[in-house]
Amino acid sequence: MAHASAQACWLIEPGRAELRTERLVEPSAGQVRVRALHSGISRGTESLVYRGEVPVSEYARMRAPFQSGEFPGPLKYGYSSVGIVEEGPAALRGRAVFCLFPHQTRYVVPAEAVHVLPDGVPPARAVLAANLETAINALWDAAPHVGDRIAVVGGGTVGLLVAWLAGRLPGCAVEVVDPAPARRAVAERLGVGFAAPEAARDEADLVIHASGQAEGLATALRLAAFEATVLELSWYGQRNVGVALGGAFHSRRLTLKSSQVGEVAAAQRSRWSRRRRIELALSLLTDDALDALITDAARFADLPAVLARLAASRLDSTICHRIDYTQ
Repeated sequence: MAHASAQACWLIEPGRAELRTERLVEPSAGQVRVRALHSGISRGTESLVYRGEVPVSEYARMRAPFQSGEFPGPLKYGYSSVGIVEEGPAALRGRAVFCLFPHQTRYVVPAEAVHVLPDGVPPARAVLAANLETAINALWDAAPHVGDRIAVVGGGTVGLLVAWLAGRLPGCAVEVVDPAPARRAVAERLGVGFAAPEAARDEADLVIHASGQAEGLATALRLAAFEATVLELSWYGQRNVGVALGGAFHSRRLTLKSSQVGEVAAAQRSRWSRRRRIELALSLLTDDALDALITDAARFADLPAVLARLAASRLDSTICHRIDYTQ
C-alpha cells in the first residue's frame, strides 16, 4: 500500500488539539479506503467537545460514529467528511463519497458507511450534509403546516438550513432571527426573511430555536403565538439555561419540545432509517444557494488553530467552516 499512514486531528485535552500520524490498515473485503477532500466543522457541538463541556451522563450518547478515544480526551471527533474512494469494491472506486468520520486525511471504513454523492452535488458543498440531516429531523419533529408563520431563532448553519427547508413549504412565511446583521444577506440568498431580535415579528405559528444561547430561547418563547410550539434544537452541554416559564407561557398554552438528530423523529421512525435520512440530505444539496453557508475555509494543517478560535467566541461571522485537504 502506497499510503500506510494518515494524519488525524485529536483533542488531547479540553482546549488543546493537535495533528497526529497513525497507521492505516489495508482494506479487507467489504471495506473502503477514503482519501479526504474536505470536512466540515459542526461548530456548536465541536466547540462544546473542544471545551470539555460534554456532561458525563452523555458520554455514550454523544459518541461520533467513528470516534476514537473517550470524553473528555484524548479523542478524535467529527462527523462530516467528504472524499474519494481509493480502494474498495469496483462500484465505489474513484467515487466521491460522504462519511460520518472525524477530521482525518485518509481512513478505512465499511463500504456501507459511505454515501456516494448525487450528481450535481460538489464535494466542497457536501460537508453540509450532516447539518442538513439535523435540519430535516427538526422539521419532522416540528411538523409545520402549509401557510404557517415560522420563526427560526439563530442564524448558524443548522438554523439557516432549517429556514431554507421551511421556506420551500407552500405558503409559509419564514423569518430568521439573529443579532448579527451579516446573516441578513445569507438569509436572503436562501429565500427567507431576516430580522434582529428586537424587530422580529411575533405571533409565529411555529418557532425553532437554534442559537445555543439562553437569550435566544427567551426570544423564541416571546415570538410564539397562542398554542404554538417552540422546538429546541440547541444543545447546551453542561450549561444550565434559565427558561422563562412564568409570564404568559401558561396562558398562551405554549409547547416547548426538544429535537435531536441521534434518533429519527418519532413520526418517521417506523419507515425511515438513518441511511435513508442522510441520503435525503445529500440529494437536497444541489442548490447553489447553499454555498452561502460556507463562509470560511482553511487547510487541514490549520485545523487545531481553527477549532481554538471557533470555541473561544461566538461573536465572529463564521457560519460553516470547511477544512480542505491537499495531498
